[in-house]
Amino acid sequence: MTIKVALAGAGAFGIKHLDAIRNIDGVEVVSLVSRELAKTQEVADKYGVAHVTTDLAESLKIREVDAVILCTPTQMHASQSIACLEAGKHVQVEIPLADAWRDAQAVARLAQGSGKVAMCGHTRRFNPSHQWVHKKIAAGGFQIQQMDVQTYFFRRTNMNALGQPRSWTDHLLWHHAAHTVDLFAYQAGSPIVKANAIQGPIHPQLGIAMDMSIQLKAANGAICTLSLSFNNDGPLGTFFRYIGDTGTYIARYDDLFNGRDEKIDVSQVDVSMNGIELQDREFFAAIREGREPNASVAKVLPCYEVLHQLEQQLA
Repeated sequence: MTIKVALAGAGAFGIKHLDAIRNIDGVEVVSLVSRELAKTQEVADKYGVAHVTTDLAESLKIREVDAVILCTPTQMHASQSIACLEAGKHVQVEIPLADAWRDAQAVARLAQGSGKVAMCGHTRRFNPSHQWVHKKIAAGGFQIQQMDVQTYFFRRTNMNALGQPRSWTDHLLWHHAAHTVDLFAYQAGSPIVKANAIQGPIHPQLGIAMDMSIQLKAANGAICTLSLSFNNDGPLGTFFRYIGDTGTYIARYDDLFNGRDEKIDVSQVDVSMNGIELQDREFFAAIREGREPNASVAKVLPCYEVLHQLEQQLA
């Protein structure tokens, strides 16, 4: 059976999913949704997608659509996830699930009784570098004592990863911190019981903090320090240092190094080195097998409660 997919959001991240799906057998994107029809048609032509629209509701009415992938602005994630589930579609929403705790809870409540796969794009759970560490932890060969994480971008104007103007404003807490807050609890195998945050000045045009520092503690005693910035003029990206009882590991996206900066081969960890592709493979496998996926809405929900607590502190 071919899984028929509607993809909403034909920007930088939507294209990453379109590229990933090309590598996955038995999946076809049949509808593409985005806000500018001409640009959306251009992307659809490149990827061979037959149906194009600017209205998600139109795609949800297509009977053959089994599942939806949402790569839309953060502020739409919760309401669109709910719309997909109410239309009887499986849904994978890009990180973050929501930008408010009540909205995250609303998606989780609906997903629970829907009989549909509802998953959030917490890609760090799928990157081969982090998977390698997770498997070592699961085998009893490594236990985290501290994670030190830097999430750095140079984004003083409202541009996306392709250098194009954004129609919405990104957020260090609800988007970028979500990756690490979830990953820390997942890798520690223990819930977060303490969280602190401070932030720098609010940008006069964007209305967001451009710098932030977060401290986390898990119930088992592991700690995490996360530094985030939109003011950093390179090197860019997110860098993870795992300090544990039997070693130190440094993850730079899909690459992994030990504490002596010697590269660890993670090419055999999974069927691909592309975290987005692995995330999508899990989504489609969960649909086929009728099971809860890794990074289901239910599994990542605790992360959003922590983000809510941090937002209240910052306010």
